[in-house]
Amino acid sequence: MSGKWNEQHIPDQRGRVAVVTGANTGLGFETARMLAERGARVILAVRDVEKGKQAAARITGDVAVQALDLASLDSVRSAAADLRTAHPRIDLLINNAGVMYTPKQTTADGFELQFGTNHLGHFALTGLLLDRLLDVPGSRVVTVSSAGHRIRAAIHFDDLNWERSYSRMGAYGQAKLANLMFTYELQRRLAPHGTTVAVAAHPGVSNTELIRNSPAVLRAPVARLAPLLTQKAAMGALPTLRAATDPAVRGGQYYGPGGRLEVRGYPELVESSAASHDRDVQQRLWTVSEELTGVTFPVR
Repeated sequence: MSGKWNEQHIPDQRGRVAVVTGANTGLGFETARMLAERGARVILAVRDVEKGKQAAARITGDVAVQALDLASLDSVRSAAADLRTAHPRIDLLINNAGVMYTPKQTTADGFELQFGTNHLGHFALTGLLLDRLLDVPGSRVVTVSSAGHRIRAAIHFDDLNWERSYSRMGAYGQAKLANLMFTYELQRRLAPHGTTVAVAAHPGVSNTELIRNSPAVLRAPVARLAPLLTQKAAMGALPTLRAATDPAVRGGQYYGPGGRLEVRGYPELVESSAASHDRDVQQRLWTVSEELTGVTFPVR
């Protein structure tokens, strides 16, 4: 095998159960595909069930589809109940789904769409499923962040829902920063239990559908430059897969492309921003997230 971590390095996943959010397209699809091809039972947790079924048909292996709309806490609770009934144990929860640079919108519960979907939806799902992972040796919660966590990024506790003014980029940065802070605080709470770990990853700049909500003036130039500036979704999924399966991974780590500026390349251990490591903000965000979602975790 090549010295650079790639698909061939994914260990045998037979006997393992993996839940992957947003798995009908892009990074999530490639993540699910590679896990299934290594023998895992993979659940595609998706908003559009029909598209999920179409994606499942393209994957070789043991694959199921679960309805999940992360922009609705009712849907998150319903999906978690279904998953808990179907799976007494879960080995991998991969919080992959996300929206990017959307026009100002709110979730079904009134949260700003990017923060509500990317962070609060996954926060709630993880809390509702975590006891299915806690006693499973080698289980992991992998949350996909972005290099965007560095761009105009802060947790705006005084206006989490961007009601006073709205910035697509700022809201995305807040959501992706929240993903990392959630991972680090979750790992701190998991550490005494010694089985499950929390890890983060980012895909670099990958050629997926996520950019579709970028301002219209940017979409055409981005489309023309995509082959030069981005990597294929299968490469972009490798940091997530390494975080999920590499035996050398430790809780609280962050994986991304190893190339220049972490834009492209094979997955390596990388470092997130100084802001993401602010423990006081992490803990405050955790408390606020519990209050907003009504979900508390079995680890304190």
